[in-house]
Amino acid sequence: MVRVVITGIGLVSALGNSLEDSWQNLLALKTGIKLHQPFPELGIIPLALIGQHPSDLSNLTQIIVNHALEDAELVAPLPDCAVVIGSSRGYQGSWEKLARQMYGKSTNPELLNLDNWLYTLPQMNAIAVARQIGASGTVLAPMAACATGIWAISQAAMLIQTGQCQRAIAGAIEAPITPLTICGFQRMGALAKTGAYPFDLNREGLVLGEGGAVFILESAELAKQRQAKPENIYGEIMGFGLTADAFHGNKSEPEGKSAIAAIKQCLERSGLTPADIDYIHAHGTATLLNDRIESKIIQYLFPPQVAVSSTKGATGHTLGASGALGVAFSLLGLKHKILPPCVGLQQPEFDLNFVTAARKQEIQRSLCLSFGFGGQNAVISLGRNF
Repeated sequence: MVRVVITGIGLVSALGNSLEDSWQNLLALKTGIKLHQPFPELGIIPLALIGQHPSDLSNLTQIIVNHALEDAELVAPLPDCAVVIGSSRGYQGSWEKLARQMYGKSTNPELLNLDNWLYTLPQMNAIAVARQIGASGTVLAPMAACATGIWAISQAAMLIQTGQCQRAIAGAIEAPITPLTICGFQRMGALAKTGAYPFDLNREGLVLGEGGAVFILESAELAKQRQAKPENIYGEIMGFGLTADAFHGNKSEPEGKSAIAAIKQCLERSGLTPADIDYIHAHGTATLLNDRIESKIIQYLFPPQVAVSSTKGATGHTLGASGALGVAFSLLGLKHKILPPCVGLQQPEFDLNFVTAARKQEIQRSLCLSFGFGGQNAVISLGRNF
């Protein structure tokens, strides 16, 4: 089997405008969640915005991709690099603006500019990345709800493992702070009123966030050929598991059967047992249902000493990008031998080994979990054995 390593990361979140800033603020137990009112017609709610106003997806993507290339010491054009960039919302914000212009009472239809509407179709952000880096090979644009980030990284790893390419840029970016997204989650009763508190007895629900993480994946052979230094390799993708509940549009299957299947699938492909896992980056949305079911799954499969945390109390829930952020923080944990903390957790409801403050620990293998609306389950295992 071809080994797949990660040689570069680009990340921007409400915690910071770079991977290092976000990491240091996370370790300091800071949160990017603040009260905002981005739309006059909606009330003040907690959000994890990067700036004072909702971000533009295209600009955010360009910045994150440039950070990833710089981190990996690569320079475009990269014609043989596959592109797997996902998003669960895509350009929804642009479509909502267009709809308001089209159907607003005072709008003159002749003033509408529809010249660039094709550039806002769901696959266009991945194609824009291909143009940005000069890639002329495989381009994929996965959409798998909150599991999108890990799905994208897994798909990129498969392309390398099957010999279709030796390098890929993969991840997910979200700019989901729009009226429809806010109102939709409010209608479901899923949004918190003050903040995100994963696995806490007093958790209220999720807090929407924006941002993304993009990775440079390479075969170990290519990384060696170009003399990538071992200290610049964050870790190795050991395996992944992808399943679907086939149960409900937005409710998790109560017993977590297909989520358990995804974890077992990932461990089997990785040649690991539950006892081999040192740290789990949980999905941990801070909703009542997710945290309860996810805790039961972890308790059922893993020994009690495995360390567990979710970083959504710091970054907010970045929807399709959340798994990618989790992978980035897990890789930094592996590299620096530090367990990332579960910001916002004060009084755990569940009997797990939660990381409530950053702490040094020998970490060899980590697991990242993403469970998306509609029952999309994605699990990926990461190792640092070099």
